[in-house]
Amino acid sequence: QVHVAESGGGLVQPGGSLKLSCVVSGINFSTYTMAWYRQPPGKLREQVARISSQSVTNYADSVKGRFTISRDNDKKMVFLQMNSLMPEDTGNYSCQVSWPYNYWGQGIQVIVSS
Repeated sequence: QVHVAESGGGLVQPGGSLKLSCVVSGINFSTYTMAWYRQPPGKLREQVARISSQSVTNYADSVKGRFTISRDNDKKMVFLQMNSLMPEDTGNYSCQVSWPYNYWGQGIQVIVSS
């Protein structure tokens, strides 16, 4: 079976940084597109970053220049480096196995607050 597990969330002050990690098992990881989603309180879930099997990346406009998605195929992991964090970055962040099949991690909280 497929397992997706995030780590690295927590509380950070505005302007700070966090690095989220996601480890995946049960798939041929290197062939899959991976993505990070977030859902702010009371708002819709949005895709913040995506990385293809060939490491082509895409970002939501709101995080361009601040967030970086990367992957380590040997470790079957995907990362989200988040810099210059703002209160509006607060939300539940989920790691997604995106394509060709969808699988989701349980989500972790990121709170940006003074």
